[in-house]
Amino acid sequence: MIPATRNGLLLIGVLFHLVYLLSIFDIYFRSPLVHGMTPHRIPLRAPAKRLVLFVADGLRADKIFEPYHNKTTDTTDELAPFLLNKLRTQASWGVSHTRVPTESRPGHVATIAGFYEDVSAVTKGWKMNPVEFDSVFNESRHTWSFGSPDILPMFAHGASDKSKVDTFMYPPEFEDFSGNGDRLDTWVFSEADRFFDRAAVHGSELNQMMHQDQIVFFFHLLGIDTNGHGFKPYSPEYLNNIRHVDRGIKRLVERLEQFYSDDGQTAYVFTADHGMNDRGAHGDGHPDNTRTPLIAWGAGVARTLPAADGQTAPGHTAFSRPWNLNAFERKDVNQADIAPLMASLIGIPLPLNSVGTLPLAYLNATDEFRARAALVNALQVLEQYRVKHDQKQQTEMFFKPYMPMHQPTNSPEHILARIRQAIDLGQYAKAEAECSLLISLCLEGLRYFQRYDWLLLRSIVSAGYLGWIIYSLLFIFKKYVLPPAGPDASKDTYRSSSSKLIAVIGCLVFIAFSAMFYRQHSPAMYYAYVVFPAYFWTEIVQQLPLVQQVAADYMRSSVRWRPLAFIAAYVVVLEALVYAYFDRRVYSVAFALLAIVWPIVVSPKLRRRHSKLLLLWTCFCLLTSVFTLLPVERNDHLGLVMAGGALITISGFVAWHYSPQFVLPPPGMTGKQAHAAIALDRLIILIETLLVGIATVLGPLTSKTTETRGHLPRAHQLACWAVLIVSILLPLLHGSRLNQAARDQHYLYRLVTIYLAFATPFVLLTVSYESIFYFSYSIVLLLWLSIERALYFERAEDQLLAPAEQTRLSSLLTPQTSLSSRNAGRAESVLKLGRKLELSDLRTGIMFLFFVNVAFFGTGNVASLASFSIDSVYRLITVFDPFIMGALLLFKIFIPFFLVSAVFGVLNRSLELPPFSLFLFVLSTTDVMTVNFFFLVRDDGSWLDIGMSISHFCISGLFVLFTIVLFVLSHALVGSALIPSPPAQASSSSSSGIKGSKKQR
Repeated sequence: MIPATRNGLLLIGVLFHLVYLLSIFDIYFRSPLVHGMTPHRIPLRAPAKRLVLFVADGLRADKIFEPYHNKTTDTTDELAPFLLNKLRTQASWGVSHTRVPTESRPGHVATIAGFYEDVSAVTKGWKMNPVEFDSVFNESRHTWSFGSPDILPMFAHGASDKSKVDTFMYPPEFEDFSGNGDRLDTWVFSEADRFFDRAAVHGSELNQMMHQDQIVFFFHLLGIDTNGHGFKPYSPEYLNNIRHVDRGIKRLVERLEQFYSDDGQTAYVFTADHGMNDRGAHGDGHPDNTRTPLIAWGAGVARTLPAADGQTAPGHTAFSRPWNLNAFERKDVNQADIAPLMASLIGIPLPLNSVGTLPLAYLNATDEFRARAALVNALQVLEQYRVKHDQKQQTEMFFKPYMPMHQPTNSPEHILARIRQAIDLGQYAKAEAECSLLISLCLEGLRYFQRYDWLLLRSIVSAGYLGWIIYSLLFIFKKYVLPPAGPDASKDTYRSSSSKLIAVIGCLVFIAFSAMFYRQHSPAMYYAYVVFPAYFWTEIVQQLPLVQQVAADYMRSSVRWRPLAFIAAYVVVLEALVYAYFDRRVYSVAFALLAIVWPIVVSPKLRRRHSKLLLLWTCFCLLTSVFTLLPVERNDHLGLVMAGGALITISGFVAWHYSPQFVLPPPGMTGKQAHAAIALDRLIILIETLLVGIATVLGPLTSKTTETRGHLPRAHQLACWAVLIVSILLPLLHGSRLNQAARDQHYLYRLVTIYLAFATPFVLLTVSYESIFYFSYSIVLLLWLSIERALYFERAEDQLLAPAEQTRLSSLLTPQTSLSSRNAGRAESVLKLGRKLELSDLRTGIMFLFFVNVAFFGTGNVASLASFSIDSVYRLITVFDPFIMGALLLFKIFIPFFLVSAVFGVLNRSLELPPFSLFLFVLSTTDVMTVNFFFLVRDDGSWLDIGMSISHFCISGLFVLFTIVLFVLSHALVGSALIPSPPAQASSSSSSGIKGSKKQR
């Protein structure tokens, strides 16, 4: 049944949204891995005995290939002369295109294991293996790996025989973003030298192992990524690190050739796991993140012959024209194609889960070897298709095979027969073409089975979201809109007389779906997906009398168009907020409309009374509208940081100056004790303001120090942490809930202290215009609160007072008139009448939703957290620590939400609404947006679009949890604050008026 309390509804809502948040991973992003395949290898002698893999973490393609113009010396040279010389004389090369998420673990998995890790792996942790998978290292005879403790262990632990993968790693604390990251690569090259010194001892076990075939050396070079994060990809540190890597690889290749007496049986592959955008971030699908270099040379690798003079070789686009490499064919690959290439070079089985296509253009081998390598590639992908086909056929009740694979001429058996016949007849080109066809069909078939349950699951999830919206709205109507159904409050007279029969039918529907899922061996989450719509719709049908009552009240309304217009406008605004996820300029337009239209549509009486308030509203709305027009990818700008901090500091001094009007003594305290308490409250404001000023100076000063390419000074780091912690804890320890001398504080005092307390950490974590946004956004929130209070009081005045009384009360609202305690109590008694939710409260709800979205979009882009620069945390920590850095980054993102929650908590009490009623209304209706994003989730096309669609759905789906957190925060921050009626507020200059005010509970 519909729960009797809001807590019951919230519990159901939380469980529902948590479960349905996972639905996109079961529908759109099921793990591509299957098990039980037979390994395949090329039945010919491999062209190379050993493989050397270099991965330059965070290196984007253009930075290594394009000529570098040194502005200081006015010369142009190459950052990687050794690698580019190999490209021109011995190598095949191109751009390796990565996929989202462009992070280190997924990039290395694609390169070394040959498959694109499903996005849901992010929920299981990317540092170890969330699922078991095969890799080139696992198939090798032995692998020695050197580099980062963040990458190497996952391939060592993922090996079937742990002893076949040796790792050499530097300590985690080496990953310090404040210093020059090339020391990480120096460590790798130095450790490799020490390793070869040990291996040079003839007759040693290590020497013998290194002279076996099918061995791999892996060098993970993290310095470029570290310098990119710390100093940006256009910085001298990033570019010089490319030179450093090039010199290190040159020395290492010479050492390898010396060790093996230059036997010519070593294959080399140089690539990167992901690129990096100009802000020093990665993770999303921006081309700077998805385009990485690939250079391969050595045994078994084809040499790219230069084109004729003046001719442009194939493969080049506008992207590569500035590189001066037009004479050499550019052979682009997908990142997963590198794994089958490496396996083919040293003659090991292809990784079992690889979906890469062997780039035959990179192979220097006989035509027969190329054809047979292509056949092995096709067989390995076909194995995955057959396993997936058989699994579905065994479990599905009404199995439908992938029909293109069952055509008479396109069945796997027929294609394989044609391939083998072509190889036997020496028609190798034809065999390669047939292999390409088979691989393409198998990959499409795998994708078909990935989408096999789409129609059913999307229908269930859609029914669940629609059911939740109606279910929760019925609760709101029942509790906060309609009068009690009858004299017996314990009896639910809004319930259908056939409730038991409806409940039985609902149970039977759930049992039928559960039986089908059990027959098909479906995941446990499928049962959870179906239980919610079964429950919601059963309850909705049982509450048909409530629906009839709502309809009857609507039909009795004298103005029927007004509710429909409000609802239509509300839905339009929700859809506009959906569009705003793709284009932040929507918020600028909305702010402009609020600035101009709202002061016009209010009553003339309100305009006369609050002309200055409305003027400030217009000015600050227009100012705030600017921020969503600014680019989210911003560089460090210390001038803007200091300007924002200065504005906040000045506003703090202004608040301190006017604080006597809203700083109240504790109840029952008079004389010196009251003056001491007031002085302490004012001192808190002053201290918080001074802390903001210190942060305004300390943050840029620390940034200047770290920009000298040295480590973060310990004294600066401790000072930043101290200022941050003191600023946050001071108002909490002084607040009415935690103070032993508990007392009530005016809501303006609480809001000012909250604003200043969070301003300090926000300024410390600011790299550009964010602190100016914080100042402007906070003022807009306070003005919104003031206008809403004025509107509500005016409406209450018009509805409840006689004309003569309205005249008297209007005089009380005049700021020049002193307000006596008696009159204050008379005015407040108007507001103390309880009330239900009204149609006009829709505006307040949608305004709250609007400001919540602006809190996120004001300085960032919801498409990716990569739009929030990691530079923000460098004043507090520079040693790589994902947990602390991520926590600080999220804390900065959440700070504006603390403000909006506090303001909305005050507003909810000011409007005398039942607690949580507006929150519940917003919570119920925002799933209109979630359903939009659910159907906009993409698993194909641009990887930028895929990443954006996932982020959109997850953020919208988590809004219910976020709303609850905001509600709890509002009570924690302003729960016991004094909220006087508007007349008392208007006459706050009168001490008698303040003392005569009463708290709203």
